[in-house]
Amino acid sequence: MDTYHINIAGVERDLIKYPVNDKLDIAAFILFGDVEVTEKAAAELLKRSPEHDVVVSAEAKGIPLCYEMARQGCREYVIARKSVKVYMRNCVDVAVNSITTAEVQRLYLGDTDANFLKGKRVLIVDDVISTGESLAALEALMDKIGVNVVGKACVLAEGDAKNRDDIIFLEELPVFEK
Repeated sequence: MDTYHINIAGVERDLIKYPVNDKLDIAAFILFGDVEVTEKAAAELLKRSPEHDVVVSAEAKGIPLCYEMARQGCREYVIARKSVKVYMRNCVDVAVNSITTAEVQRLYLGDTDANFLKGKRVLIVDDVISTGESLAALEALMDKIGVNVVGKACVLAEGDAKNRDDIIFLEELPVFEK
């Protein structure tokens, strides 16, 4: 099993490499179930992030980080959903195409969350920013409802994302060309 060794907020991990296609592999970073990395990464990102009132992420891989940053910080978070739930009314939505998902998906916010976010300083967070498609979708969703995004943060900046000057991240994560 081929792995990539990384130190995230003082925690050592070996990430398993998986093929995206016949020319590219990625090292899979999964926060689900890794409480130690989630807690430490959240604490470190909060030190580097601007003041904010609420943390926002997309379903699903950013949820642990979003929750933990809210728990340690502002105490408020909202998750953009990938499907409409029965309790979501008058949804606002945008399309998203992620490197780890084969097909185009949509992100939704119901009017309860949209109204809650209005007038708030929002920090968008995710586990990994790679192509920036998921981040752009979250930004577009926030723009549709007129929300002030004060910052964008992630644990890892994958590939060319490390060159972006508009995101806060803890470590670089290379992509592996074959």
